[in-house]
Amino acid sequence: MLKSHTLVPECEFKEILYELRPAVDPTGKPVDGLFNAWISLNNPQQLNSYTTEAIKEVILAFRQASMDRSVVSCVFTAAGDRAFCTGGNTKEYAEYYAGNPQEYKQYMRLFNDMIDAILRCDKPVINRVNGMRIAGGQEIGMACDFSVAVDTARFGQAGPRHGSAPDGGSTDFLPLYVGFSRAMESGVLCEMWSAHKALFIGLINQIVPALKVDGKWIPNPMVITDRFVDEFGNIVYGDFKTGSEREAAKETLAKAESDLSKLDEAVEDLCSRILMLMPDCVSKTVNGLRKHKQWHWDNTNVTNREWLALNMMTEAKAGFRAFNEGPKGKREVDFIKLRQLLAEGHPWDDELLRAISPQYQQEG
Repeated sequence: MLKSHTLVPECEFKEILYELRPAVDPTGKPVDGLFNAWISLNNPQQLNSYTTEAIKEVILAFRQASMDRSVVSCVFTAAGDRAFCTGGNTKEYAEYYAGNPQEYKQYMRLFNDMIDAILRCDKPVINRVNGMRIAGGQEIGMACDFSVAVDTARFGQAGPRHGSAPDGGSTDFLPLYVGFSRAMESGVLCEMWSAHKALFIGLINQIVPALKVDGKWIPNPMVITDRFVDEFGNIVYGDFKTGSEREAAKETLAKAESDLSKLDEAVEDLCSRILMLMPDCVSKTVNGLRKHKQWHWDNTNVTNREWLALNMMTEAKAGFRAFNEGPKGKREVDFIKLRQLLAEGHPWDDELLRAISPQYQQEG
């Protein structure tokens, strides 16, 4: 009789979805007794941001899929067509973790375990990017081995804009994917990349269309999809349109219907290609390549966790509460006022928070 190596046998998933879908051969025929494990974030109302409880279930799901002898590949995705994941649940951050560093330190231990669960899964992990992959969503996505995205997806970081640093993996992984200069653009400036640009610079493996107009597939109208060189020699491709072009693109977008069938086809095709390979050789190769990410991650995640916890007393406390409580269209602190007060030596106290926070400024 075979032994079970799962940590929690017959785990009941409530915050996420865990599904074993039949593996299919290259002809599209289901294979008896073999499956792909689909692990899906299930919080579309909040752009699939993960709560503390969801993180626990993701950890258990990857461990369960890793130990399941019948699983060929893991597909990490999310519900809906707006977002794969936008990171941690900012409502939970603002209402529970802000100003509570000892609790956030425990939370970050769980987050680190989630990254580890992905990086150490014995099966190849495919990130099915069904929409925005932002902040912590970008980090758990980069922990995966392959990324297949709809061309309406956006990729980026938000930490320095909202009171944190992308130390949940992006400061480790981004330079490996896109190089140092591009990593600075994303990590420091919080520049958003289109799926086309993410593919062009090597962040993801494949993009597919997700929009139809009058029954015909169209590329994302919000993005420049023609490659050309501007007067300074820069390759312009994948940038978001501006001005009148953007307004015209919005009109096209309003007429379009969303269809993720091409995304599912591409993911199933990748799973089928993995199926037709030697399993132990695949596992060794995947782990051999992962080690470059793991080396950086293992050398920084513990101390990063310590800093992120302490930061909940200062910038994160201000930033997350501003995002959660600020009026629509103004969910960032007053950065200039903050710098002015700090330049005067003002302590991080309630007076400073009121002076820089949009919710207090609105009340005033």
